[in-house]
Amino acid sequence: MIEVEDLIALVRAYNPRTDVDLLRRAYAYGAEMHEGQTRRSGEPYFSHPVEVAGLLTEQRLDDATIVTALLHDTIEDTRSTFAAVEAKFGTEIAEMVDGVTKLTNLEMTSSETKQAENFRKLFMAMSKDLRVILVKLTDRLHNMRTIRHMKVEKQAQKAHETMEIYAPLAGRMGMQWMREELEDLCFAVLNPEARHSILRRFVTLQRETGDVIRRITDDIESELARAGIPATVMGRAKRPFSIWRKMEEKEIGFSRLSDIYGFRIIVGGEEDCYRALGVIHQRWKSVPGRFKDYISQPKSNGYRSIHTTVSGRDGKKVEVQIRTREMHEVAERGVAAHWSYRDGVRAENRFAVDPAEWLRSVNERFDDASDNAEFLEAVKLEMYTDQVFCFTPKGDVIKLPKGATPIDFAYAIHTRIGHRTVAAKVDGMRVPLWTRLRNGQSVDIVTAEAQSPQATWIDIATTGRAKASIRRALKAERRSGHVRLGRELARAAFTQVGKKATDKALETAAVALGYDGDEDLLAAIGASQISARQVVAELYPELAKAPPAPDVAAGKAIVGLDPNAHYERAPCCQPVPGERIVGITNKGHGVTIHAIDCPRMAEFEDQTDRWVDLQWSPGHHAPRNAVTLDMTISNAPGVLGRIALLIAEQNANISDLRFIDRKPDFFRLLIDVDVRDREHLHSLLMAADTDSDVAQVRRHRARLTHRTPLPASGLAASPTETPA
Repeated sequence: MIEVEDLIALVRAYNPRTDVDLLRRAYAYGAEMHEGQTRRSGEPYFSHPVEVAGLLTEQRLDDATIVTALLHDTIEDTRSTFAAVEAKFGTEIAEMVDGVTKLTNLEMTSSETKQAENFRKLFMAMSKDLRVILVKLTDRLHNMRTIRHMKVEKQAQKAHETMEIYAPLAGRMGMQWMREELEDLCFAVLNPEARHSILRRFVTLQRETGDVIRRITDDIESELARAGIPATVMGRAKRPFSIWRKMEEKEIGFSRLSDIYGFRIIVGGEEDCYRALGVIHQRWKSVPGRFKDYISQPKSNGYRSIHTTVSGRDGKKVEVQIRTREMHEVAERGVAAHWSYRDGVRAENRFAVDPAEWLRSVNERFDDASDNAEFLEAVKLEMYTDQVFCFTPKGDVIKLPKGATPIDFAYAIHTRIGHRTVAAKVDGMRVPLWTRLRNGQSVDIVTAEAQSPQATWIDIATTGRAKASIRRALKAERRSGHVRLGRELARAAFTQVGKKATDKALETAAVALGYDGDEDLLAAIGASQISARQVVAELYPELAKAPPAPDVAAGKAIVGLDPNAHYERAPCCQPVPGERIVGITNKGHGVTIHAIDCPRMAEFEDQTDRWVDLQWSPGHHAPRNAVTLDMTISNAPGVLGRIALLIAEQNANISDLRFIDRKPDFFRLLIDVDVRDREHLHSLLMAADTDSDVAQVRRHRARLTHRTPLPASGLAASPTETPA
């Protein structure tokens, strides 16, 4: 365990002005609070906070962060309290210690819903003070280094959590060295055999080829010295997990993997970076497609470097990274470079990026997300992705994650551009919207004012920003449809009790039922969260208490026929209860029931003796009246299943389904559904019409060429019931 004077010496090495008394007091207080506590290894528990503080001195962090590391488990695991820490060390340190404690208590690998909620809390804590996450990441690093002392099942849980959450978060914070070490430590827990296999192959390779790293390093140093470029050259074999990931991605064995060695060239200035690149490419052959200039196009976390892959000795490929000393500090320490000290003052690094801006943008962008899972998805997408750089027609650079599509590009420019996207041109060629963009491509987005986001775009988009914008637009569109449907249902319910669904009546009902306004109430009715009858009952309880209409018994649906008479609904017009009807007698075949406006009735104008005046029995009819819907839907995975679910949610049953037209982007089909009455059919048509993947829906009637007249109930016929 690091002694207090040794810790002070580590801090003084980069910050001679450190508050020595503060460090001594924190060390003593932490030791006192943890006295008698031991780790699973048998070591004193306080050795862990001290080691975390020691690791943070390697990143040259300020006194407050070092003290927070020494005290980060006191509030959680000892008799100490927030008030006690605040009284002894001040509000700033107390709040940081409390922040680390709260992060420690978040179960990041619990159920998806709980994980999403905790992930949002994690980002909120980070946005208040990023030093909290620096302590937490370093705490996790030390725990992973000593994980062998934990129970096997606990090791697996911690490794999964670290691999999924903390390692990519360290990478997004620019601390690539920590990300790589965390991933490799997790790899040793989750797949030890694979890691041992790679290490054994490294040993065999070194025995066969000798010290390749030393030889290539000497070659690079010699070439740079000959060109008069002062530089420091470092080489290393890539970590086992990095190699394993490449083997998995490329589906190749270790023997076929080429670039398992990486080299860094540290030079004095940006000009020397490009001079060094020229030297490397003159001496060795560059590998096409393996060059990236992150100096002219930095990553969003501030990372700057030139990456190139060349064929070295024996045709072996090696990766070379070229950067300045300042760039190297940012690449090594990431966000920690923002707080690092040198000679007692905060070190100024013009390349250091404050990730607080990224955190704020993520929190603001998804602050109104009603679903925590959306926030979790978006943040993971932001953390896990590498970047590509594409250009607008005007030459502006747009940074996107690897695998991004023109949809992501459009939303990266502006949400309005994204919503209006109809097509895209990449390097002057028209491409599908699902095309994966590559570095350096020029993208031109074609828009149209009449366009709106499509549900299928969610699967095409890869960025959290695009997905969130599309979901918000679709929700707004669905809400608009729910409001329209709710208005129709409310009007019908109010008419049944002899009242009108006026704006004032709806506003009064909204207040009484706890809704913010009449639109919220109508949307709830349209979404089946509350029934229109409940709204009527709230305003007119006496009218709502009227005895309900009786259920119509089977075989007695029609008034005006002999009880034993056989009848059937005409397939041409498919009349349903609530519509005016007439019967046509057929010799020996009973009676055929037609809607009064059925075109076929013209055929019987001179056969009035066959006409029978009929009407539907009053009451609730069973949902067994088949009606055919003519529907045009998007040709995309899952759409038909969702439409079937929508119909089921309206308590209607699909009895038959026939495709009548198939195109690359849409299907047209006839769906036979069983409904109760005209009101039930109207609700079903409205619900289908509000779905964003339904281009058109109407009631299919053979040879019907004119609009259905208003029924006796006074309900207006829906435009969706009239064929195009």
